[in-house]
Formats: sequence, C-alpha cells, structure tokens
Amino acid sequence: MSNETPIGTDNTLKTVVHVEDVEPHEVAPGILRRKLPATSYARGWLIDFAAGTEWPEIDEHDTEERYFVISGEVIDGGERHGPGTYVIFAPGSKHRPRTETGARMLGISLMDA
Repeated sequence: MSNETPIGTDNTLKTVVHVEDVEPHEVAPGILRRKLPATSYARGWLIDFAAGTEWPEIDEHDTEERYFVISGEVIDGGERHGPGTYVIFAPGSKHRPRTETGARMLGISLMDA
C-alpha cells in the first residue's frame, strides 16, 4: 500500500510529500533546509548540517518550536542530542544549534493560535 495520495483525487484533508523531493535551500555553507508543506497551524522543515557547521544566527521563537534528531548529533545550549532525541522550545526561547559530526533533524514550528 502506497503512502502517497493518488493523483487525481481531491483529498484536501491530507498532504503527502517525500522529503527528498523537496528542493533544499542553503541557509549557510554546509546547512541545507527543506521547507515542508505548511498549514495555518504549523510549518515543518528538514535540516541537514554538514560536520562542523553552526546555525548562522541565534534562532528566537515567538511560538513553540520542536525538533527531532534523525541522525548525527546536534549540540544545543551545551547539550548533545543524538538520534531519537526530541527537543521542545517554549515561546520566548532562543538557541543556536551546531554539530561536530553532521546531523539531520526534522522540525515543527507552531503558529499563533
């Protein structure tokens, strides 16, 4: 059974994409972000960090943000987060992730209610 919405069906309650089909954009040298489909409730993204990279600026959150480390290791606030780690940031928080080994993470930013 396929996990993709069949072509020609009108399914407005579900959106399906394969993340590798989403065009990556370079945020900074060695950091690629894929913006995943968004709604008025949340937006998602997939970020690939090359080894030895750091997010280019401090990321400040007006709303809640979450990420899940898929592979590699993310260093955030002096803590190391490996594969399978799920991190939640409250509104008003800020951080600047980096990696020594390289990493892939899936993130979700909630929108204002």
